[in-house]
Amino acid sequence: MSKVTVVGAGNVGATCANVLAFNEVADEVVMLDVKEGVSEGKAMDMMQCAQLLGFDTTVVGCTNDYEKTANSDVVVITSGIPRKPGMTREELIGVNAGIVKTVAENLLKYSPNAILVVVSNPMDTLTYLALKTLGLPKNRIIGMGGALDSSRFKYFLSQALGCNANEVEGMVIGGHGDTTMIPLTRYATYKGMPVSQFLSAEKLEEVAAATMVGGATLTKLLGTSAWYAPGAASAFVVEAILHNQMKMVPCSVSLEGEYGQDDICIGVPVILGRNGIERIVEIELNEDEKAKFEASADAVRATNGALKEVGAL
Repeated sequence: MSKVTVVGAGNVGATCANVLAFNEVADEVVMLDVKEGVSEGKAMDMMQCAQLLGFDTTVVGCTNDYEKTANSDVVVITSGIPRKPGMTREELIGVNAGIVKTVAENLLKYSPNAILVVVSNPMDTLTYLALKTLGLPKNRIIGMGGALDSSRFKYFLSQALGCNANEVEGMVIGGHGDTTMIPLTRYATYKGMPVSQFLSAEKLEEVAAATMVGGATLTKLLGTSAWYAPGAASAFVVEAILHNQMKMVPCSVSLEGEYGQDDICIGVPVILGRNGIERIVEIELNEDEKAKFEASADAVRATNGALKEVGAL
């Protein structure tokens, strides 16, 4: 029996749970929220889809009852206040750091062997907070951001190419922020061929720029953070872990010398499997990409510094 807990039954958390159930990723999905009745209602709503969509996963909702999350294999933390128009991810840190730390500690009381997938923003900094405060091995603490950013990158590439997004490959590394992520246009491919054979350098720069502000663009349009792609990206990471798929996915992970970085959680390609992070993949970066990665790491460290300011570390 496999079990996943999703903390936070808001838009992102509920979408993640729904995708997990519809794709039968786990036998049981538990949604936990602080607001009375929300997770219970959404779980009931999802379960009323079971015979319509033909899935057998059981979805359970609960209000602050961590006992119901016991023996979870993977825990997805989406809780925290959402990003509002004009708000940076960094501005969320004061409130969300306290929420994530408390939630994670409560979860681990009942699921001491769980792998944590952090979605709450600022994601790289809250992943680092989990690493520093929970005492878990680094392979069990994963920030989801790179999976989402890479999906957005592939969308914008497919739009520029006028092709099926499933035939495009591309990765985004670096921090999960509008100015810190690095879409690796040099490595992007269309049916195994470099996209530079089909798109001009100028067009690729446009694609990279659109990717970097992908979240902010949606926030401006929607009036709040996006949820379909973030929820699906979270479920994608969970499935890769739970089903031991050994997929290469960019995620925010603890670096100890890789890419010339230490004491930081930042997005790099990793192999995801049953142990969480099976290994970090070091790809060769050119001088421009190295400089961008260094700048991204500096920005993430600056945000991490706020954890001490708010007393989270």
